[in-house]
Amino acid sequence: MSAPYTVRVAGDPADREACFAVRKEVFVGEQGVPQDIEYDAYDATALHVLAIGEDGIPLGTGRLLHGEAAVGKTGDASVGSLGRLAVTRRARGLGVGAALVRAIEDAARDLGLTAVDLHAQTQALGFYERLGYTPYGPEFQDAGIAHRAMRRPLGPA
Repeated sequence: MSAPYTVRVAGDPADREACFAVRKEVFVGEQGVPQDIEYDAYDATALHVLAIGEDGIPLGTGRLLHGEAAVGKTGDASVGSLGRLAVTRRARGLGVGAALVRAIEDAARDLGLTAVDLHAQTQALGFYERLGYTPYGPEFQDAGIAHRAMRRPLGPA
């Protein structure tokens, strides 16, 4: 049985707007992240992925920073930075988050990256650990929410 959604690279302005709408719903609406820090200069060059339900409603999103854009976060141009992973309340528990992470990893492989880093909210550590990510470094605050850095080396798909 196939999933009741599809995941794709956000390839046009409408897809990107759908990604931003999901982020606004989850991060700004649910988690109280100030809108002026949710969107940043990285959005213009990041690779965005989008999960869409069978009904055409956006269910989730995430982004990958790569190349020079990732160096500030990862310290290494061969390591991508996964971020802004968000799944709407109605889609939680359907596997959307894991599918988005895997799509970002596939895109990272296609770009020749060797690993993916991310900054996980501490309540989501178990989710990322189940996907093969390992935490490193101390806990830190971002937008008033506790986070840990995590990394997953990329092998063949």
